[in-house]
Amino acid sequence: MTDTEHTEATQRIDVVVVGAGRMGQGIARAFLAAGMDVTLADVKETDEDRAPYRKAVEQQVLERLRADADADADADADSGRSPQLVVCDRESAVAQLADADVVFEAVPEVIDVKRDILSWVDAHVADDAVIASTTSTFFVTEIADLVDDPSRVLNAHWLNPADLMPLVEVSRSDRTDPAQVERMTGLLRRIGKIPVVCGPAAGYIVPRLQALVMNEAARMVEEGVATATDIDLAVRAGLGTRFSVLGPLEFIDWGGGDILYYASRYLTAQLGDRFRAPAVVEDNMATHRRGLQDHTGFYEYDPESIAAYQAGRMREFEALLRLRGPELRAEPVLSERPVPPPDTDR
Repeated sequence: MTDTEHTEATQRIDVVVVGAGRMGQGIARAFLAAGMDVTLADVKETDEDRAPYRKAVEQQVLERLRADADADADADADSGRSPQLVVCDRESAVAQLADADVVFEAVPEVIDVKRDILSWVDAHVADDAVIASTTSTFFVTEIADLVDDPSRVLNAHWLNPADLMPLVEVSRSDRTDPAQVERMTGLLRRIGKIPVVCGPAAGYIVPRLQALVMNEAARMVEEGVATATDIDLAVRAGLGTRFSVLGPLEFIDWGGGDILYYASRYLTAQLGDRFRAPAVVEDNMATHRRGLQDHTGFYEYDPESIAAYQAGRMREFEALLRLRGPELRAEPVLSERPVPPPDTDR
């Protein structure tokens, strides 16, 4: 580790999470579990006394953190002290924002609410602070327009539950300073998360993929192809297991782009255009970039190391199947609801 990397990994970072709902609480737990202080700002404006709610949030966050066997917040590896959680109201959060290095906005998915909160945040944070919205609804380009300096704005899309799921999708715009993207991804890695970076596109990466899978699964139930139980088991024991070791693009290369090319043509003829292969698959087929067999596809492969690469991936499969095998073979715990036939008149 270089001196710079060591400094970045050990320096104090002031984190403020604006919004004390489920997402905000999960993000706070993720930082606390990594031994870092967090301010959680309850910014909901109402005539009622919110102090009891803030106290309940503080207790809930800390109790769940202590109950998690994998989250040892008793010793802060960075400073040798216990991490501190501050749950405060909007007025008290102003002082915390002034010292913040990173601010996560986690308020409801209503643009007027976000406009109000981000304008308020922008007025009180330091000029070099990163502002990250956790929105799954609005593009980062829209969020960037709500502050004076769009170069420090990005979206950080945490998957629920935020403290447990390792992935965080970081979406940047053309106006986002690349240094701020590096700063955010470095911070997320520091607390044990796995950041991926994407552009301002609807659905990010995971929601876009899972929407297709979930809709197709529901369609198969609707068509009577299989029961919900068997479809879910097929995904858990087959699709999900394989994709947890090989991502979908790596899987194309592994099996061969030609397999996907011909399968897509067959499924398109049988089931419709939603299965039509994109141009990149057809181009890879035409230019002999079919994956492992051509030593190039979505990835490049060194012919001398392919065998070692394949053996390593197979060891990952074997380890996963040994771990999950008994669980996957267990009897289902849910009872299915009968699904009526679709209304063809709609």
